[in-house]
Amino acid sequence: MPIAAVVLLTAVWGRPLGWVLVPAVLLGLAASVFVAVHHAEVIALRVGEPFGTLVLALAVTVIEASLVVMLMLSGGTEASALARDTVFATVMIVCNGIVGLCLLLGALRHRVLAFQVEGTNPTFSVLTTLATLTLVMPVFTTSTPGPTLSPAQLTFAGIVSLALYVVFVLVQTVRHRDYFLPVGVASEEVHAAPPAGSVAWTSFLLLLVGLVAVVGLVKCLAPTIESAVLAAAVPHAVVGIVIAIIVLLPETVAAVRAAIRNRMQTSFNLALGSGLATIGLTIPAVAAISLALGLPLTLGLGNKEIALLALTLLISALTLSRGRATVLQGSVHLVVFAVFLFLAVVP
Repeated sequence: MPIAAVVLLTAVWGRPLGWVLVPAVLLGLAASVFVAVHHAEVIALRVGEPFGTLVLALAVTVIEASLVVMLMLSGGTEASALARDTVFATVMIVCNGIVGLCLLLGALRHRVLAFQVEGTNPTFSVLTTLATLTLVMPVFTTSTPGPTLSPAQLTFAGIVSLALYVVFVLVQTVRHRDYFLPVGVASEEVHAAPPAGSVAWTSFLLLLVGLVAVVGLVKCLAPTIESAVLAAAVPHAVVGIVIAIIVLLPETVAAVRAAIRNRMQTSFNLALGSGLATIGLTIPAVAAISLALGLPLTLGLGNKEIALLALTLLISALTLSRGRATVLQGSVHLVVFAVFLFLAVVP
């Protein structure tokens, strides 16, 4: 299926999509998402948690960051706020959309969901720090006019973001790996036979191929989405939100399936890990491109977006503080996500 999706991507790349090709691209996109999740779970079974969730989060984020950089290079000054919009949309999607959906569906089936505070709280503290430094602080700095950073500040922000993310990965996978393991995993899952090394490597390659197909097909759909947005007379920022939602589909499906199986820690590893990877990898990449090529880069959020980010960080801190959650927390996060989507369309 990933190979077929890449063949479809090659066939439609650079071509305008008519009403015949749009359904084919959507079908290929949906198939690529579910296949990517399958191969990610095969890898997770081979290497164990939290390595499996880290592989999927990193793979999606690296390709997403590559797409942002490519659009920045082709868009010039008009794409100066693309990285900011992408990072902000990703944080809102993972902290409210994915987390809220996982909490709601998981709690409807299991009533109370348990997770490890020792793993979720440090992860969220890193996410809060990176989001504030990269999306809020540029509004209040005075070295340059507007919500921007000077070259020295941008270099420092890129280095700090990457360094903090590297420390997080080391803590998650080496020093305190047990903090990120699911709570109450069934014994048959713990002792399930891992696939052979050749199977895992094949799944890893097909996962990369599938994710390339996902991002490529999303890029092909972007003009169609943009035309629909223009026809609906809504703000242009909605295009970035729709594309971000589609790109995050593999992680969303994997996180929801984990929550339904009462593995909420795995869902948090995927959701919060995706937000961390997006900031920790995308910001250094776009900072380097901006400094090397002299491209303008707008990072600071507007007042409305800062208020939504502050509300998201506050309720997320309350949700993650006790290690247990119910449908109420999931409903709150989904309401905030609905507010984010509504205000994007009706600012």
